Amino acid sequence: MDRELLFSARARSMKRSVIRELLKLTSNPEIISFAGGLPAPETFPVAEVAMATNKVLWEESDKALQYGSTEGDMRLRQDLADLMKQDGTPADPSNILVTVASQQGLDFVGKIFLDPGDTCVVGLPTYLGALQAFRSYQGRPVGVPLDDHGMRPDMLADIIRRLESENRRPKFIYVIPDFQNPAGVTIPENRRREIIRIAREGGYLIIEDTPYRQLRYTGKHEPTFQSMAPDSVLSLYTFSKILMPGFRLGWAYGPDWIIDKMVMAKQGTDLCSPPFNQAIAHHVMASGALQKGLVKTIELYARRRELMLSCLDNHLLDVPGIKWTKPEGGLFLWLTLPEGMDSDDMFHAAIQEKVAYVPGSAFYPDEDDHRSMRLNFSYASEMQICEGVKRLSALIHKQG
Repeated sequence: MDRELLFSARARSMKRSVIRELLKLTSNPEIISFAGGLPAPETFPVAEVAMATNKVLWEESDKALQYGSTEGDMRLRQDLADLMKQDGTPADPSNILVTVASQQGLDFVGKIFLDPGDTCVVGLPTYLGALQAFRSYQGRPVGVPLDDHGMRPDMLADIIRRLESENRRPKFIYVIPDFQNPAGVTIPENRRREIIRIAREGGYLIIEDTPYRQLRYTGKHEPTFQSMAPDSVLSLYTFSKILMPGFRLGWAYGPDWIIDKMVMAKQGTDLCSPPFNQAIAHHVMASGALQKGLVKTIELYARRRELMLSCLDNHLLDVPGIKWTKPEGGLFLWLTLPEGMDSDDMFHAAIQEKVAYVPGSAFYPDEDDHRSMRLNFSYASEMQICEGVKRLSALIHKQG
């Protein structure tokens, strides 16, 4: 019996996450890893979480250890609405769905919008987890090239026209507007408005994935897509990068007709996000730990970003044709090798040299970029950043 035939067509089309698999290779403590999107553990508010946990256990255990509502703890939803308002995005807590981080939000987007064979528009490159979520529902992501200012509206309009002419009208436009994963670029306000204009003229929904928005180190603060077009934008947020990933909490915000469908999708998935975690998160936010912690986190990551950029300048500026982005925030930068070099082929050699990155092909719908790589600067220590870039640059010089 062919065991594969026991699975659905959807399950047969699933692939393991490239990054999750790569992280297994980089588990050796001698390897300096720029591969994952891991926050620095020293940013976690351990003391505040301990106090909040004790409070929840001793004062709220009857509710916190019980099932909760699918939509989420109303206290936390109000906290999140307040956080969004502070960021310039008017928000009603009734339009918030607490999710198991933003990856669950992406899964629900695929679940409620994509039928097998449906297309959706994404950046080129784009977040691997989004590609995985959309493909798991047999969606077909179509890429729009990015430049140093994010998704190009002219290319977006051309690609949408082509898809419509082929009777492949996309279901939505997926963007990561702030410090994009993996490229690190940010979409400026005028370009955001142009993307919104294109979406509105065609009647398209925009999925705004914004896990890093609060992590800005330099440059101008841009308005959210949600604040500019609340009628046609679904926004996804997470605590993973701004507080701690172990909570596995995030939230979705958008029009009630979308949130209602997401609630139904969640009821069939896990009934509710963990009430215990939500109660702790509420008290951590109420203590001010999130905002206080962000100040220290931004200071740390800004220093590590600047150090990585400086090390790249010191070791790789003499390589003809090489380039890298200079993100204004977030966790990543995007390095493109000279013509003729292949980051996929070079990866195993890098592991031998005890340094790791994610090959750029992982972030393309058709895996057709073999010159680029994503480098993370948030997790490695300053000493590791210097040594890791030194190892990587030596390998690039050798390969070139």
